[in-house]
Amino acid sequence: MANWQKVYSTEHSYRAEIIKDVLEDSEIHAVIVNKKDSSYNNFGAHEIHVLPDDVIRATQIIQNDIDFK
Repeated sequence: MANWQKVYSTEHSYRAEIIKDVLEDSEIHAVIVNKKDSSYNNFGAHEIHVLPDDVIRATQIIQNDIDFK
C-alpha cells in the first residue's frame, strides 16, 4: 500500500463506493482507505487510492464522469 496514491477523499462512504466501482469498471484497481475515527463518527474521511500509473486517468474519470449533484 505504500506506493498507492490518494485520488479522492470524502466523508460519505457511499460516495467512496461509487467512485471505486466506476474506476474498477474502467479497469483501474482502486481501494478505499477508511480514515474515519471509530470514536468520533463525524471525524475523518474515506479515501480512494490507486496505483501510481493510474493516478492521472483516475483523476480525469472522477472529474469528468462522476457528479454527485
